Amino acid sequence: MKHIFTLSIIFFTTLNIQAQFISQVGHLTIFSEDGDKFYLIINGERQNNQPETNIRVEDLTAPRYSIKIIFENKAYQDITRNIFIADENGTLMDVTYRIKRDKTGKPKMGLLPFSVNPVVQGFVPAPNVTVIHYGQPGPPSVTVPAPGSTTVIQQTTTTTTGTTRDNVNINMGAPGIGVNVTIADPNATRTTTTTTTTTTTTTTTGTVIMPTPPVIVGCNGNIPMAPGDFQNALAGINRQNFDETKLSTAKSIAGNNCLTAAQIAQICRTMSFEDNRLDFAKFAYSRCVDPGNYFRVNEVFNFSDNIEELNRFISNRY
Repeated sequence: MKHIFTLSIIFFTTLNIQAQFISQVGHLTIFSEDGDKFYLIINGERQNNQPETNIRVEDLTAPRYSIKIIFENKAYQDITRNIFIADENGTLMDVTYRIKRDKTGKPKMGLLPFSVNPVVQGFVPAPNVTVIHYGQPGPPSVTVPAPGSTTVIQQTTTTTTGTTRDNVNINMGAPGIGVNVTIADPNATRTTTTTTTTTTTTTTTGTVIMPTPPVIVGCNGNIPMAPGDFQNALAGINRQNFDETKLSTAKSIAGNNCLTAAQIAQICRTMSFEDNRLDFAKFAYSRCVDPGNYFRVNEVFNFSDNIEELNRFISNRY
């Protein structure tokens, strides 16, 4: 029994350490399925020096970030989004988003994550993934010589023609006796060459990309209903006897308040008919503070047709 008790303590201690680790940091991966290279900007800071197709940013400590994706191909429109990497309980997760070209050939990033998984300590990404630890210094502005910079060497030669005089001192070996002779050569010339080096360099300055702040539409990024207020609202919906009345009451509450994806899912479950759940899920999307977690609303449906219909609705809004 003593050994069993000791093992139990170790087991639960290990679980506690893992839980603490998971709650401290989250990770974000964004990849282009079609190989379109891009720069990733998080909260106004560029993360990669060179455009990449698969970027993983680790050690994120906040539940919500504003991101901007700038494609290397300037013909593609930038993507600006507010994303959540925490679940409804505030636990930071390992979230992956996919960029995929639509029917027109333009890259799009879905509103819903491609995958959401618990953070695993010691996880090793694939070799083709560019891993960045959030908070490292961003790429600085760099001044480099422009192509075609030239260095010009100029030489100036001056030639003088005429008499050249040189003095020659001759010491005769006796104290105080010396001869100073001046020799003149009328045919002599003197040439002076002056070399001037001129460097002409044109430089260009690479500037760190500073995106404009994203515009928050509707309830995205705002404060949701407080837990106590939401429970009172949920009780008011449950007091209604008919599904249609529950739906109208729920729409009235959502129209005047912001909700989390988890709260919207709870309201959906108060209704018996999936058609009414789907109706409310569509209506409440614009009132959701964390649309990146809206995939959780899919759990209220028993039929895949309704899930597909909701996903189409969301995609069309984007």
